[in-house]
Amino acid sequence: MRALAFGAFCCALAILAGAFGAHGLKGRLDAASLELWKTAAQYFFYAGIAQMVVGLAAAVSPNGGFRMAALLLLVGGVVFSGSVAALALGAPRWLGAVTPLGGLLMIAGLLATGWTALRLP
Repeated sequence: MRALAFGAFCCALAILAGAFGAHGLKGRLDAASLELWKTAAQYFFYAGIAQMVVGLAAAVSPNGGFRMAALLLLVGGVVFSGSVAALALGAPRWLGAVTPLGGLLMIAGLLATGWTALRLP
């Protein structure tokens, strides 16, 4: 059930980040940076929804694969969205090299979810 809770918290944080970007950062960042911020919030929301789905699946079938999938989605969402948001706020460009790692972790979490689901009776 932790994955469900963490997913819900991630979604709430993503909505707050999106609203902050639309209202609090609008006059402070250029269009490209605002677009990066929007992408960060969207992908964090996607990761949160995926975590909630995995959390529900784990509640029905407590399986180590679902727990690993939830962890991959959480870490991937934080790394991907965190690095993109940091870039939007002016972090050094080298941080962009970290972003794909977060995306790969999210993909791995989704693949782990699918693989675990296929192995259920």
